[in-house]
Amino acid sequence: MQEPAPTDTSDNTHTRADTPTRWAGVDWSWSEHAVCVIDDTGAALERLTVRHTAAGLRKLVTALHQHQVAGVAIERGDGPVVAALLEAGLTVFLIVPQHVTALRSRYTTTRNKDDRFDAYLLADVLRTDRRRLTPLTVDTDATVGLRMLIRTRADLIKARVAAHNQLRAHLQLAHPGTVGLFCELDGKISLAFLTRFPTPRHARWLSEKRLAAWLKAAHYTRPTTRTPGQLFDHLTQAPAGHPDGPATDAAQVITLELVALLTNLRERIAVIEAHIETALAAHADAAVFTSLPRSGTVRAATMLAEIGDARGRYPTDDALAAAAGISPSTRASGRAHYVAFRRGCNHRLRQAIVDFADASRAAHPWAQDVYARARGRGHNHAHAVRVLARAWLRIIWRCWHNHTPYNPDHHAAAVNARSRRTQSPTTAPSPTAPPPRHPTATSTGVAC
Repeated sequence: MQEPAPTDTSDNTHTRADTPTRWAGVDWSWSEHAVCVIDDTGAALERLTVRHTAAGLRKLVTALHQHQVAGVAIERGDGPVVAALLEAGLTVFLIVPQHVTALRSRYTTTRNKDDRFDAYLLADVLRTDRRRLTPLTVDTDATVGLRMLIRTRADLIKARVAAHNQLRAHLQLAHPGTVGLFCELDGKISLAFLTRFPTPRHARWLSEKRLAAWLKAAHYTRPTTRTPGQLFDHLTQAPAGHPDGPATDAAQVITLELVALLTNLRERIAVIEAHIETALAAHADAAVFTSLPRSGTVRAATMLAEIGDARGRYPTDDALAAAAGISPSTRASGRAHYVAFRRGCNHRLRQAIVDFADASRAAHPWAQDVYARARGRGHNHAHAVRVLARAWLRIIWRCWHNHTPYNPDHHAAAVNARSRRTQSPTTAPSPTAPPPRHPTATSTGVAC
């Protein structure tokens, strides 16, 4: 692309009031950052590269202040670079990497990745499409800390699931009798059993009486659900594992190491959850999310951490629903017009909202009714839960926006008032007519 030539700005007769508008783009990385400053015609005024150090970030901020830029565009909404820009009083705009990739065809046909060019692209898109962009809003430190804890817990759970699957695959060959012996392979009683009896060679020492004594000493809590005799039959009727020898010795080492890994992960998750409970209790918006039915500690903390406390980020419940991927995406071209699943969204936020909505059905008749009507229209379980999630988001957004805890009595009164209005004598259905649509269909944003 042929960039516009820079305009002459060396005239010192300009005052601060008539200084031309300038824009900046920063293509960040973990080693150095490419920066480009342009004027209001799109001409590049200055290009520089700064190191990802404290001195480099100070140099970046100084250069931007010297040009008196009206805004800075960047691809990442957090991190040291954004923190330095916001602390310096600069207005930051976020342009996500997917948009940058698509916008390269606006300037060149090759679409090759180039840091210096991307910095110019970010600045120029900010210049031309400023009206479409919203200044970056940041959450409080309390929310940032809670989000770090929640995401660390999620990562540890993924690691635990991976270790669980690895242990299960190993035991299916080395010690088949322990697979399905207890309710959970990574449960406390199961890990204790594998520590004491890591191979079939060790398990051969057991008899029904010895197993019953060990279970009592290990505080086994389900002796009536599955008796020691049933557990012993499961062990003895399972296929044989590796024969005694070097293979069994190796299998013993692997079993004990995987058991130790799972035990450590369970302990670390418990520690993180204790910190989450403390951080949630100290948060100013805790009551908004803990008041929701079946929210619990981790579920409420996850929704709060992913939604945040910067109210300007989601000015309407529609904006929150779109960010969470709950509202569908409409596509139209020619005669084709269809509604599709929204894939571009905050996937952590969607998972948190959908998980809450699914759990709320067991504690809230209204939630169960919205879900049942969605299933009655032919939606599968996942779709029906998203319909319910969209209905909940309207309520969650209002409580969050007004700093008000959820009040089930107020919600029920609103539903009843809506029901009375829709069932007025002028619109009352005949006895043979089909039942009316649910009175909360419109008030919750659910398409019924």
